[in-house]
Amino acid sequence: MARRNTIAPSPSRTPEPSPRGHRSPYARVFSIPGTKAFSAAGALARLPMSMTSLGIVLALNNLYDNWTVAGTMSAVCVLAMAIATPVYARLFDRYGQSRVGWIALGAEVAVLVAFALAAMMRVPLTVLFVLAAGIGATQFAFGALVRTRWSWALRDQGDPNLLNTAYAFESAVDEVVFILGPILTAGLATSIHPVAPFFVAAAAAGIGGAVYFLQKRTEPPVAVLTPVDTTARGDAAREDAARGTAEESSASDAFASASAFDTTEPLRAKADPSKHSALQFPGMLMLMIMWVVFNMCFSMFDVSMTSLTKALGRANIVGVQLAMFAVGSCIGALVFGSVRLRGSHWKHMLVFMAYLTLGFVGIHLAGENLVLIGAIELVAGLGVAPIYATGNLIVKQTVSPNFLTEGLSWLSTSVNIGQSIGSTIVGVVLDHAGPNAGLALPMAACAVSIPLIALAALSARRGQW
Repeated sequence: MARRNTIAPSPSRTPEPSPRGHRSPYARVFSIPGTKAFSAAGALARLPMSMTSLGIVLALNNLYDNWTVAGTMSAVCVLAMAIATPVYARLFDRYGQSRVGWIALGAEVAVLVAFALAAMMRVPLTVLFVLAAGIGATQFAFGALVRTRWSWALRDQGDPNLLNTAYAFESAVDEVVFILGPILTAGLATSIHPVAPFFVAAAAAGIGGAVYFLQKRTEPPVAVLTPVDTTARGDAAREDAARGTAEESSASDAFASASAFDTTEPLRAKADPSKHSALQFPGMLMLMIMWVVFNMCFSMFDVSMTSLTKALGRANIVGVQLAMFAVGSCIGALVFGSVRLRGSHWKHMLVFMAYLTLGFVGIHLAGENLVLIGAIELVAGLGVAPIYATGNLIVKQTVSPNFLTEGLSWLSTSVNIGQSIGSTIVGVVLDHAGPNAGLALPMAACAVSIPLIALAALSARRGQW
């Protein structure tokens, strides 16, 4: 039996006006108490996600001298992470961030340290495979937790564009993390010890995670479902779908109305008994399919560029070459967060994806000119972070609050799946046709993503999965 809403909401509060003309949106979002602390802590806690996969490859190759096993073990870790991420997200939504987080964080730190010690002792590979799977199974999407917390922290600011700013900033943080993580991993593994990255990752997760979960003021409450008379509102729901408002779910309304409650009280959200997963909300399943295809392009590009630089005898600059995309993306994230765009998020994503597709076309046409490729990467990268930020905003707009962390985590899962598939496909193409053919694949993946975005938007508008 569904629980009744036993707390009567107090009169809604009118948000205080803010001096929009005198303060940047970044200054406004970080002027809210507690936001600097949880955002910084969340950034540090995300560092292991950009270190463990490469760390496994470097450790296994240096200690066991086996590239094949190293690559396979890294894939096992990524696959375990993809499977576990939505499970953790549901637990976070159902029981709260800190209640689940402390347990998951302890397990993550313990497994990272255990893998490092086991590798140092040269244990049998079977044991390391189990521990690698454990690393993936204990890493949850910290970025999703941070974005959910931003949604709660900004619930009564009276300006929905501030969430765009916060999500864009977190996309920039993601880029910085994935720039620094591989560089730090490679430096530690080559200059100190092959397993040193795992100790650093464990410290980052432990310190960042502990500081994050200690931030009680900004922690979103657990969503407690209130039953809805679906027969009484059936006609209204059909009218909403006909008007194309199905994609505007109850998430933002619930967060706004929840400001009447103290943050220690559970958030009451309208329950739809037919929803048991974030993927059941209109458009979500198609969005995830598109997200998988879209994220194939980056692993395809990384592997193809590695192959190209090696073929040209410039393998020593591949790190700098690949970083140009991330630098452009970081700049794009900060710009995206400071502007106000008209129209729907779906339209924004279409425009950004078309822009990125043209960038990959230019990279393919640049041939073997690494300087030109780097310049195009920098310019094309401006559209990457806005795509990720827009995807998070669409999820926030689509699912109800009690599924928000799960919905955001599905994006992370789709990233891992897409990049794994992309690596597999591009490997086959490179073996048979060379790096120039490999560089055509990212362009194709982005081009296919464009109609998939349109299908996802249509599904959301029609109230379908």
